[in-house]
Amino acid sequence: MKTLKDLRPVYVVGIGWHGYQDRSDTPYVTLGLTAARAALQDAGVPFSAVDSAYIARALLGMACGRPILRHLGATGLPITHVENASASGSTAFRNACTEVASGLADTALVLGVDKPGAVVRAESQSGIEQLANDYIVPFTHFALLADKYVARSGADMRDIAQVAVKNHNNGALNPHAQRQRPRTLDEVLGARRVSGELTVLQCTPVGEGAAAVVVMSEDAIRAHGIDPGRAVRVLSSAAKSQAVYDDATAFDELLTQATCLQALAEAGVAPSALDVVELHDAFSIEEVLYVEAMGLCKPGQAISALKAGEFHIGGRVAVSPSGGLIAMGHPIGPTGVGQIAEIALQLRGEAGPRQHPNARTGLAHMVGVGAVCYAHVLSI
Repeated sequence: MKTLKDLRPVYVVGIGWHGYQDRSDTPYVTLGLTAARAALQDAGVPFSAVDSAYIARALLGMACGRPILRHLGATGLPITHVENASASGSTAFRNACTEVASGLADTALVLGVDKPGAVVRAESQSGIEQLANDYIVPFTHFALLADKYVARSGADMRDIAQVAVKNHNNGALNPHAQRQRPRTLDEVLGARRVSGELTVLQCTPVGEGAAAVVVMSEDAIRAHGIDPGRAVRVLSSAAKSQAVYDDATAFDELLTQATCLQALAEAGVAPSALDVVELHDAFSIEEVLYVEAMGLCKPGQAISALKAGEFHIGGRVAVSPSGGLIAMGHPIGPTGVGQIAEIALQLRGEAGPRQHPNARTGLAHMVGVGAVCYAHVLSI
């Protein structure tokens, strides 16, 4: 089976956001247009240069992309809508990279956009009763995983809450983040409890927003006169779904491990070589579990590494310098696209006060209910 590296090179050349925010009266078209125009402007190309568009959304209705893109021009390009729960944006990005790498397109626009709405999992419409679903909702599942980690590692919830402190402080430096206020450990621990020991400041807010990236081939980069020094190579793209595991309660971290290690192997990059990581930290315990799963530290050592500053901006590897889902936010459709844009920004050295020094290689990781997992490795 071929990998992305076996095809022609693919690059991220343009990035843009509409800031993530609480629910508002802002039309979703405005959210999407803001991000798309910013990405095109950053790339320095007109919409007429785009060969294919991918629109990621989870909560908006059918065919939401056309009302956005028609404001950019009626060029007749193919439009593909992608829904894959929290991984919708990551999935759209993978599809765009594959299309450009295969030679079917030279330039693709990936746009993630969403607004809060009713969340209906199709599984609930399958006609198959699942008694646990009413009781083990996501925040309860991760509260139980936090208890399990504490029991096996000797850490405590104050240690796990340090993830949220770090990510809130990163988000305070990000003008696109939904939460832009630094938090102390006492504030995080003293906030309203959601489930078990998890407080609301250790959980992602779900709001609205948009993120966009422009993906190009080397031929298109040359044709449009784009500075190759700002083009970020996509080295690999890995995708997997949940399998059967010996420990069924650990499916999140085991799925993450398999997907991220595949992405790293295909890219020819060791975990120790990563400079920047954006991961699915919808709950603080997720970062702890996933940094161990993807090999950033040995099992049981995430807390000691975190407390030593190894995962901070300026540390050994910056984990969620955007603020992560905890502070950047998780509008769902845009989230995976926004991760790619943040890594591209970091690798270009353009992240301003949250810039990680000498960032050259990064990994983006997302999981979605189902469960599915996507990982991409980028380098400059």
